[in-house]
Amino acid sequence: MAPKIRELPAEKLRRVCDPSQFEFTTTEDLPELEEIIGQERATRAIDFGIDIPCYGYNIYALGPAGAGKMTTIQTFLERKARTEKVPNDWVYVNNFQDPYQPWAISLPPGGARVLRDEVDEMLESLQEEIPRAFESEEYDQHKARIAQELDEKRTAEFKRLEAFVNEQGFALLRTPMGLVFAPMVDGQPMNEEQYQALEPEKKEELEKHRPILQKELEKATRRVRELEKEAKDRLRNLDKEIAAFTVDHFFEALREKYGQHDEIVAYLDAMRDDMIQKIDTLRKAVQPPGEGAAGGETMPAFFAARLKSPFDRYRVNVIVDNGDTEGAPVIVETNPTYQNLIGRIEHKAEFGSLVTDFSMIRGGALHRANGGYLVLDAKAVLSSPLAWTSLKRALRNREIRIEEMAQQLSLVATVGLAPEPIPLDVKVVLIGDPQTYYLLYSLDEEFQKLFKVKADFATEMDWTPENLKKYALFIHNRCREENLRHFDNEAVAKVIEYSSRLVENQEKLTTRFAHVTDIVREASYWAGRNGHDLVTAADVQKAIEERVYRSNQVEERIREQIEDGTIMVDTDGEVVGQVNGLSILSLGDYTFGKPSRITARTFLGQKGVINIEREAKLSGNIHDKGVLILSGYLGGKYAQEVPLSLSASICFEQSYSGVEGDSASSTELYALLSSLSGFPIKQGIAVTGSVNQKGEIQAIGGATKKIEGFFDVCKVQGLTGEQGVIIPERNVKNLMLREDVVEAVRQGKFHIYPVRTVDEGIAILTGVEAGERQEDGTYPEGTVNHAVQNRLRELALKLKDFGRKEEEKPEEESSEAEAQGLL
Repeated sequence: MAPKIRELPAEKLRRVCDPSQFEFTTTEDLPELEEIIGQERATRAIDFGIDIPCYGYNIYALGPAGAGKMTTIQTFLERKARTEKVPNDWVYVNNFQDPYQPWAISLPPGGARVLRDEVDEMLESLQEEIPRAFESEEYDQHKARIAQELDEKRTAEFKRLEAFVNEQGFALLRTPMGLVFAPMVDGQPMNEEQYQALEPEKKEELEKHRPILQKELEKATRRVRELEKEAKDRLRNLDKEIAAFTVDHFFEALREKYGQHDEIVAYLDAMRDDMIQKIDTLRKAVQPPGEGAAGGETMPAFFAARLKSPFDRYRVNVIVDNGDTEGAPVIVETNPTYQNLIGRIEHKAEFGSLVTDFSMIRGGALHRANGGYLVLDAKAVLSSPLAWTSLKRALRNREIRIEEMAQQLSLVATVGLAPEPIPLDVKVVLIGDPQTYYLLYSLDEEFQKLFKVKADFATEMDWTPENLKKYALFIHNRCREENLRHFDNEAVAKVIEYSSRLVENQEKLTTRFAHVTDIVREASYWAGRNGHDLVTAADVQKAIEERVYRSNQVEERIREQIEDGTIMVDTDGEVVGQVNGLSILSLGDYTFGKPSRITARTFLGQKGVINIEREAKLSGNIHDKGVLILSGYLGGKYAQEVPLSLSASICFEQSYSGVEGDSASSTELYALLSSLSGFPIKQGIAVTGSVNQKGEIQAIGGATKKIEGFFDVCKVQGLTGEQGVIIPERNVKNLMLREDVVEAVRQGKFHIYPVRTVDEGIAILTGVEAGERQEDGTYPEGTVNHAVQNRLRELALKLKDFGRKEEEKPEEESSEAEAQGLL
């Protein structure tokens, strides 16, 4: 009796989107899309993460590429940021007591540039006013008076010394070697001859006075030095007074303006004191070439251009300027290196050396995002040296500490800038794939503490009328934002069907909108090529076909090899122990189904089911598990009373690369059952599906691609009307077949058979009833199961008989030997 075969009608093979359900004619009639589509779980997590103010609640957004993670996050962050206050500006200024540790000062938004401009304006004025103050007639008079008083006191001191020396009978002479004493006679200094003519007693008496004179000379010299030092101090104090008088009224205005800002007042006071202390340097500031002295006295332009003005030490280095920011900042750092994140300290060459100071400190992404949000790519941060470590340190310590990267890597301690750390208040959002998230969570303890919010992006959403409308709105947004041609409602329906095909589920739509956007762009292009003002369903279909054609060259070569017999795949006839299995090949952006011949041979032995791929180390763990399940099925169904005694080999013919997955396990079982029963298998029917030990057919992946792959092979070899594919019944909802495959099924040229059990599948493949177990444990005659059971019993008995003969043979040989011994 022929088995009852269930076949899927054409309507079950593809879900069609009816364009008449839409209330619009073209997407141009639609309003803007204001929400995120299909990511309720992720959006709730993001909303929670950015709203909770507690420490460590940074966000990791995980999901596949094209799921809209960046778009969703930016939309949420910008919406949230608009409602928050603008964070303060930050500047670095010189620490006049310790230039190696510049000060960090916070100012209200926009205040940094104002302070910088005010200080620059003051310095420009001081560069003119300070030299002018020291060129005044009053200053010259004060300076001349001090010099005159010094000269008078110096002259008086030397006159006193000279009078004392004369009293001792000596003259005080000024020579190129300094002051010397010479004995006098008749009021005139003696010459050498006169001195030598003196009596020894007289000489001795004169020499006794020399130590006294020398001591008095030292005393006078010391006194003169004190007078000169006193004069210099007076001149210095005069300069300071002039400087203070000159600069104070400039600082008074700033002090009054920033009187409520203690840090700025302290900085202004320190600046004023430093200016007064370094007034000599400021007075002698290098003038630009061409100004001041005559051309011959001016420093060459090459060197002058490279010398910093002494006034530069008083300027303000703006690190963060939020003057033009509206709300909290949202910063997306696309190149999160250590320096781009934390900031850097630049250097410049001056006369063969590298120099730096506070003015060469540059802020990083953390500075710009401080008080707001920072979005980073997880893999980019992890792949940049020291970036991940420095980011965690900043989040953990809640401060941004700029350190030179060379100092962290160097084994030798060097002197460098150590800017004052800036307090950090930022929400960091890492964007990455699930694997990176789980690795970090397992291997990095700090990651668990710092990124407590997981925003998991879905890859699909339900096919509902509401979501269909959102899809149409999404297409409208893409057309408007990218200046594309708008879609009519039939084209929108075709895009929705393509979306469902991407996830291979009639009840779902993809949320990987990057792929949908590509089709929208390409369809708009082909509409233009075809001279259409609106994108039609034909344009969308053309875009899909062209996308496939650009990528399916390998698939076509394989199909050609099947057609010419190089790859052996039969699509008609019947063969025992041979069945067509279906596998999936992925080549980057393109995936397709490929039929493969699977054969099984059974023979006497006790080795069980041998997986040739496993023995050749060409199979993966999941495939090996699927093959091992076959023994469990055979034993459970046919070896309840008789031991399972067989040897069988299973092979993917012409397979020279690895095999993985269990979707061919039911196919391999069908080949085994055919080999054991002797019933041939129809070669026009391919099989896919996983099986468990109870013989139930389990769902697999890639059903749509597998069916289409076998259909294309059958098509090039000729459709007979007897060809088709057996699939798990649980995969029916995953079918979104091409329209040409659906049409072939509708015309009866191709067939799709859903099965729940192995018995259903073997009945379709052999055309013979599988047979139900009877009360006595046997199966009806003429069924597949009956034939299999009898063959297994036969093999067990043969093996038993063979074993008995092998045991009797040594006994016979022993009896013959004994008889020969007696003779």
